[in-house]
Amino acid sequence: MGLALFLDKIGGPIGLVIPLAVTGCLGIYGRWRSALFFFATSVLANLVIVLPLKGFVGRARPPHPWVLVSDGSFPSGQVFMMTALLVAMGVVFLRPRARLWGWFAVGLFVALMMWSRVWLHAQWLSDTVAGAMAGAGSGLVLWRAFAGLLRREAERLAADRLWD
Repeated sequence: MGLALFLDKIGGPIGLVIPLAVTGCLGIYGRWRSALFFFATSVLANLVIVLPLKGFVGRARPPHPWVLVSDGSFPSGQVFMMTALLVAMGVVFLRPRARLWGWFAVGLFVALMMWSRVWLHAQWLSDTVAGAMAGAGSGLVLWRAFAGLLRREAERLAADRLWD
């Protein structure tokens, strides 16, 4: 139960510190394109996709959750946030040749987050699957949308010219 509670904490509002800190660090190091992609994927997408879906669907949570939860179970906001965050981290920090193993690790961590939400009676399994699919989908769509900016940044980074 300790792992599930830990994942509940980092997937909740406390977990918002991670994407904000990473965005700030990327900006400080001159990687504003990556910072913009990272912020859009890990923070803005949650506001634009998950919150309206929760309001539209209005699905009730399982009875007697073991942790403090808000209204609306579908889709899982915590699973969405972690999936989108990890996709963004994989895109920004992993070299293309290392991404295969990175995506495997992302999949394992997302599965753990899904397990924790169901184990804690905070969400139904279908809610966590929907959160993971929406998080991965939005991350991949935004990756495609930001591909040109990220490619230019990678070229500037390789030439050691981020600040020019």
